Amino acid sequence: MILIIVVCLSLIIWIFLLLFWGRFWLANQRIESNQNSAVYPTVWAIVPARDEAEAIAVSLTSLLSQNYVGNFFVVLVDDNSRDRTSEIAQITAQKLNKSEQLKIILGKPLAEGWKGKLWAMQQGIEYAKQQIPAPDYFLFTDADIQHDLNNLSQLVTKAETEKLDLVSLMVLLRCQSIWEKLLIPAFVFFFQKLYPFPWVNNQDKSIAAAAGGCILISSSALAEIGSIATIKDALIDDCSLAHVVKSRGKNIWLGLTKSTISLRAYNDLKTIWDTISRTAFTQLNYSSLLLIGTVVGMGIVYLAAPIGLIISILTSNWLVVGITSLTWLLMTIAYSPTIKLYDLSITWAFTLPAIAFLYTLMTIDSAIKYWQGKGGAWKGRTY
Repeated sequence: MILIIVVCLSLIIWIFLLLFWGRFWLANQRIESNQNSAVYPTVWAIVPARDEAEAIAVSLTSLLSQNYVGNFFVVLVDDNSRDRTSEIAQITAQKLNKSEQLKIILGKPLAEGWKGKLWAMQQGIEYAKQQIPAPDYFLFTDADIQHDLNNLSQLVTKAETEKLDLVSLMVLLRCQSIWEKLLIPAFVFFFQKLYPFPWVNNQDKSIAAAAGGCILISSSALAEIGSIATIKDALIDDCSLAHVVKSRGKNIWLGLTKSTISLRAYNDLKTIWDTISRTAFTQLNYSSLLLIGTVVGMGIVYLAAPIGLIISILTSNWLVVGITSLTWLLMTIAYSPTIKLYDLSITWAFTLPAIAFLYTLMTIDSAIKYWQGKGGAWKGRTY
C-alpha cells in the first residue's frame, strides 16, 4: 500500500509538471532571428576574466567580430589572473585590428563583502560609464563564451522592439564527453523546471531568472537598482540580478540558444560535480530543512518510478508496473525537448532518474562543503 501511494504521488506530480508548471519542458523560448531593430544603441560588453587563457582568444574574437552597426566596445577585467589572459586578449585584438574596441583593465584586489566575479564586473561598469559614448546597454558575458556573430544584434532587437530591460540567453553548454552528455542537458532541464522560462517572461509572474553567460541589460535599469553593488555578495549572481530587476517592475526575458555556445569543458564527473556542488546548497538558502525536503522530493519525483517498477515486476504487481511505467514515460517525454536541443539520441532521456540521483548526491555534498567552510570554491577562492 505504501508503494502504491508513493508511485501514485509521483505520477500525479509529473502530470502536474507537464500540464500546469509553465510548460517549462517544451524548451521553446527562443529569439526570432528575422527581426531588425530601428535603432542600434551603444553597448559596452563587460567580461570578467580570471585564468581564462585557454578560451579568451576564441571568446574575444567572437565578441569583436559582432555584426552590429551601433557603437560596441568590450571591457575585459582581468581579475588577478595567474596566467596569460590579458596578454592573449591584447594579441587577439591586435590580430583583428580591433585594439581600440577592446579595453583591458587589471582588476583591483577583491574588496571585502564582494564576490570575485561581481567585483570585476563592477570595475568594468564604472570604467564604461566614464567613457564617450556612454553605454545605453551593458552586455554581461563570461570569458569562455563563443558568441554567434549576430547575437548582439538579436539581443538588442529583442530589447528594443519589446521594451525589455533585461534579455538573457542560456547559451548552449559543451556536450561532447560521456559525462557531459549524461549530466549537462539535465542541468538545463532542472534550471528550466526551477525557473519556467515562460513564467520568467510573463511580467505578471514574480518568478525571475537569467543566465550569467549572456545578459543584456539597459544602463537605466542597472542604475535604478543601484548597479551590481545591490547583489555584490550573491553566489548565484545571474538569478539574483534578474530578481532585483523584475521586482522593480522592469520587463525581463530569458530564452535558449543553439548558436552562442560555452567553451568550458566538463570532461569528467569531478568537474561537473564541483560545478554543481559549488552553489546547490546556496539555492536552498543554506537550509537543512530545505535540504531534507529536496532529497525526499527528488526521491519521490525521480526515483519512485524506476525503483517501484523493479519491485512490482519482482512481486508481479501489475497495477504498480503500469503506474510506474507511465510515470517514467512522462518523465522521458518531459526531458526529450532538452535532449533534442543538444542533438542527442532520445535514449538519453530515459536516464533521467539516474541523473537525478547523482544531482541529489551533489546537493548533499554542497551542504557538507558549506558546513565544512569550503563552499563556493572557484579558481582559488572560497566563499
